[in-house]
Amino acid sequence: MNNIPKVKVGIVAVSRDCFPESLSVNRRKALVEAYKAKYSEDDIYECPVCIVESEIHMVEALKDVQAQGCEALCVYLGNFGPEISETLLAKHFDGPVMFCAAAEETSANGGLIQGRGDAYCGMLNASYNLKLRNIKAYIPEYPVGTADECADMIHDFLPVANAVYALNNLKIISFGPRPLNFLACNAPIKQLYNLGVEIEENSELDLFEAFNNHAGDPRIPDVVKDMAEELGAGNKKPEILEKLAQYELTLLDWIEAHKGYRKYVAIAGKCWPAFQTQFGCVPCYVNSRLTKMGIPVSCEVDIYGALSEFIGTVVSNDTVTLLDINNTVPSDIYEEDIKGKFDYDIKDTFMGFHCGNTASTKLTACEMKNQMIMARSLPEEVTNGTLEGDIAPGKITFFRLQSTSDAQLRAYVAQGEVLPVATRSFGSIGIFAIHDMARFYRYELIENNYPHHGAVAFGHYGKALFEVFKYLGLTSEEIGFNRPEGMLYKNENPFK
Repeated sequence: MNNIPKVKVGIVAVSRDCFPESLSVNRRKALVEAYKAKYSEDDIYECPVCIVESEIHMVEALKDVQAQGCEALCVYLGNFGPEISETLLAKHFDGPVMFCAAAEETSANGGLIQGRGDAYCGMLNASYNLKLRNIKAYIPEYPVGTADECADMIHDFLPVANAVYALNNLKIISFGPRPLNFLACNAPIKQLYNLGVEIEENSELDLFEAFNNHAGDPRIPDVVKDMAEELGAGNKKPEILEKLAQYELTLLDWIEAHKGYRKYVAIAGKCWPAFQTQFGCVPCYVNSRLTKMGIPVSCEVDIYGALSEFIGTVVSNDTVTLLDINNTVPSDIYEEDIKGKFDYDIKDTFMGFHCGNTASTKLTACEMKNQMIMARSLPEEVTNGTLEGDIAPGKITFFRLQSTSDAQLRAYVAQGEVLPVATRSFGSIGIFAIHDMARFYRYELIENNYPHHGAVAFGHYGKALFEVFKYLGLTSEEIGFNRPEGMLYKNENPFK
């Protein structure tokens, strides 16, 4: 995947000066060896300069991990730890930080006499001092463990660190205002800046001018050829590929010319109502191709949809999509293909749909078609460009990070699956199943005023996404999920 980071985590061990420094040295070495044996040495850097016991040591360690190009930091308590120096290290490190601590052992390092480190106690002081200094840090579910267990904690931290680092280096480029009647996809930009994200809002006219300037671009034939090879037998509208290639090159060139000092880009694009008649196509297929490259492109100028897609791309290191939480599953399809075969009630199921923006690699089969809804009121030839097909079955995570109309951040995460059931419909579409979806739909999505767009990651990434949202400053009350029966939502009627 392009357009996403792969951070390196600097591991810095800390030590309280009244405890043996050798505890932190030996435990750090064991942790690094365990990580390299289980995962990859490319992910981590062991800071050998010093064990941090003082503020001066903190400065030396900070310079070292920065010089080694570490974008993330693990502060490792090999013993109780120096609560001031270790939290100052987190404060002055410009990137995501985690804390974990060493469990005790009786077989080495002096047992529980000279070798007791009390890091279990030290983590409490570390967390207290982090709060005093208003420092964000990732603390694992149970942050004290053996070398193997702490290696697992660092590995779990990687997708969180990648996402947080990426957001601090992201620019979202948007084109045009939202279409009429799309107030739900509101996009107060204050929270983007609070997250460290830059936003560049452009006119559709600017995009149209750039598109026209790409007419006859000598690269177009190569892009057309690549599109035709990707579509294969699904290339049902070969006459539209040249326009789509022209549009794809327009977006890619715009990104290079406008990303400025930012490393990563996502796009919130316009696709109707005037797009079709002026550009002569719809952009859905191009959106899918850029998203597959790691550059998410949301539909209908959904800025927080693009943001959500980008987070999902980084966390999953895979292609994502953006779908409408669109329509119910008819009872005859449920009775014929789902009931008794899968452990879902009909109200656990729904269809996720968009016109044709899901990448070909995430569809069971694909065909280039026209946008049927738009073609009801426009000439069919200007509505070509959608990539249609049923979404491939498998595990998914449905999620969204959204600023409310009064600029408050909220998010939701729900894990489920796409069922291997034919949709009998059109567009990029699948039959989704999420346990307790009916209550989630009513008391999370409706009650908290979420728009109809949701990002989809192909796999179960709820744990990492939840931690990303926590790191960004959301509380557990501000992160919704599909609560099981017996666990009421805030405004759910207990007598229903």
